[in-house]
Amino acid sequence: MKGKWTVLVSVLLVLSMLLGACAPKPTPTPTPTPKPAVQPTEAPPTATAVPPTPKPVEPIKIAILGPLTGDVATFGASNRDGAIMAFEEWNAKGGVLGRPIEWVLGDSQCDPKAAADVAKKVIDEDQVKYIVGAVCSSESIPISEYANQKKVVQISGTSTNVMVTVDKDGKVKPYTFRACFIDPFQGSVMAKFALENLKAKTAAVVLDVGNDYIKGLAEEFRKAFEAGGGKVVVWESFVKEDTDFSAILAKVKAANPDVFYIPTYYDKLNLIAAQAKQKGITAVLLGGDGWDSPDTDLAACDGGYYTNHYSPDDPRPIVQDFVKRYQEKFGKVPDALAALAYDAANILLASIEKAGVDDPTAVAKAMETIKFEAVSGTITFDQFHNPVKNAAILHVKDGKVLFEASVSP
Repeated sequence: MKGKWTVLVSVLLVLSMLLGACAPKPTPTPTPTPKPAVQPTEAPPTATAVPPTPKPVEPIKIAILGPLTGDVATFGASNRDGAIMAFEEWNAKGGVLGRPIEWVLGDSQCDPKAAADVAKKVIDEDQVKYIVGAVCSSESIPISEYANQKKVVQISGTSTNVMVTVDKDGKVKPYTFRACFIDPFQGSVMAKFALENLKAKTAAVVLDVGNDYIKGLAEEFRKAFEAGGGKVVVWESFVKEDTDFSAILAKVKAANPDVFYIPTYYDKLNLIAAQAKQKGITAVLLGGDGWDSPDTDLAACDGGYYTNHYSPDDPRPIVQDFVKRYQEKFGKVPDALAALAYDAANILLASIEKAGVDDPTAVAKAMETIKFEAVSGTITFDQFHNPVKNAAILHVKDGKVLFEASVSP
């Protein structure tokens, strides 16, 4: 029995093994392949903030007009140098209204037509709103007419004719000023000096009738001299092109006046004075600020006197400081043209600063009420935009120009 069970168990085991081998094996569940981790998108590098390029500060443009060529080119050079010196000093301190000053040069040639042309050029093409100059009255008058039409502020350092700042009807030109005294004052001052200081009784006068500056001085001298009891015994005219004055000087010699008034520029003065000396004329020579030039023939003019706007010998600190700095920069003593251009430029810039805006109308209004301590004196303006200040009388002696007197208005 036991054997039978043994056989049966063995058979069952075999069958079990056979059935297990034939049964389908379960498909193993595949292990999922891990997906690669999603890489985070790289943030773009943070850009460094670049500030916008600041717009360059717009300069304040100013024209400097004067005769840079021609017979009185030294006047234009002094006018240019004095104005530029003032502009450079302001730029060194930050400019005006926080803006740099840029200047444009124009050659007005001491000629009305050239002056009118250059005024149109700097105003219309260069877009200037302000002008320093010109020098000669005959050129400043046409410049002033166009400047006022275009509402451009003009300040001349040296143009002394009345018509520079007033129109033909006697009305003030609102945009035109000057830093020098006017011809009536200059002519009358010299007439007074001749009568009172030189005790003159008679005078000869020569003039260029085509030049407003010269004509103005001559007429005012005659008016004041005769009003003071003197007599003008010779009144003769010449033209710009003249170089031989023998006919005029023959009349002066024959009249033998106490004083000989020659209110012209240095170029003609040198010729007239030298020819007068050759003819033996002994009258004391008198003149205006047109004598003031490094090219004046001091030997021919020896013993003469002329009106001027300042003297480098004036002991005031502002004068001595200016003279020192000018000499260091240009290697020479500044003449009145340089001093007045320096004053004119400074008055203009101080008026822009006072107005607080780059607007010619506001600047002109500010200039009307300004009080400015200038090299040529403390300046305020009258209702015709003429400065109220003293005049200097200078004496030519032994090759030097000496301060003689100061005359108040």
